[in-house]
Amino acid sequence: MPDPVQTLTFARPDDWHLHLRDGQELAAVARFTARRFARAVVMPNLKPPVTSVDAARRYRERVLAALPPGSHFEPLMTLYLTEGMDPAEVDRVAESGFVCGIKCYPAGATTHSEAGVRSLASCAAVLERMQERDLVLQLHGEATGKDVDPYDRERVFIERELAPLVRRYPRLRIVLEHVTTAAGVAFVRAQDTGRVAATITPQHLLLSRGAMFEGGLRPHLYCLPLLKRESDRLALLDAATSADPRFFLGTDSAPHARAAKESDCGCAGVFSAHAGIELYAQAFEQAGALDRLEAFASFHGPDFYRLPRNRGTITLVREPWEVPERYPYGAGELVPLAAGGRLDWRLRDTGSSA
Repeated sequence: MPDPVQTLTFARPDDWHLHLRDGQELAAVARFTARRFARAVVMPNLKPPVTSVDAARRYRERVLAALPPGSHFEPLMTLYLTEGMDPAEVDRVAESGFVCGIKCYPAGATTHSEAGVRSLASCAAVLERMQERDLVLQLHGEATGKDVDPYDRERVFIERELAPLVRRYPRLRIVLEHVTTAAGVAFVRAQDTGRVAATITPQHLLLSRGAMFEGGLRPHLYCLPLLKRESDRLALLDAATSADPRFFLGTDSAPHARAAKESDCGCAGVFSAHAGIELYAQAFEQAGALDRLEAFASFHGPDFYRLPRNRGTITLVREPWEVPERYPYGAGELVPLAAGGRLDWRLRDTGSSA
């Protein structure tokens, strides 16, 4: 039996789905992503949401100001789709040079989605203009009706909204964000136009829904979409390690203060930016597919977004380390994914702190 690989050097990856928050919280977490990734798609669900190119420009400036000195990191901004968005804003996005797409949150689907879309049909003019300008629509793919079981929200969204959307706008590029089910994987694979893709998070590759209840309720594993069945996790792992260019890395790292997670109405979101590439290496090694991590993490995303692949590299070394139980977060603290656990891969020091 050959000795296990001890070092992985590959093209610098990108994170195609990231929450950075704002203010002190932004300053607390941005450094983790900047150390590991060359670029990241920064989600717009602030309060108030980022609904214009001008607002995205100001938010981008705050992100850049929060980075450690010497960081070489590019935030890729998005706008928050609303039913009242002017199609002219799509033209401003296409001409901005720093906004890479428009994000659709179904109203009430997740954190700060109150201003989201109740029906995609109400956004027809914007979607038509996006198709004309060849812009990417990023979808939080969950149905939110009270008639929908929480574990079925992705499947129902695909049936009710996504499948008709793909038929109605055949040239629109769409990313099904944080896909979580075998049904979602099957839907993406069934599209042969090259215009439908999906991101996959580390928690959905590593954990199935039973993990939320091991030893009692574990609120820091509560995220939306929820962790799903083991059969769904295996389908995601197969998709991620298959070399299929329609699947790529998107951590959906979503920090919340410990007090907001450990409450009688806990916030949804898993913080994973502290080990944003190491967690994927853990999952790919468990699947015997370390040789396919580079394509998933570094090539498929930029190819879909029609951006150049990164020229720099990062190196992971087999050096087990214990994940801290907590990190500072503004006036409070946050609990990371795998807190107190061991990860086998460590990012080799690049000269910047994390």
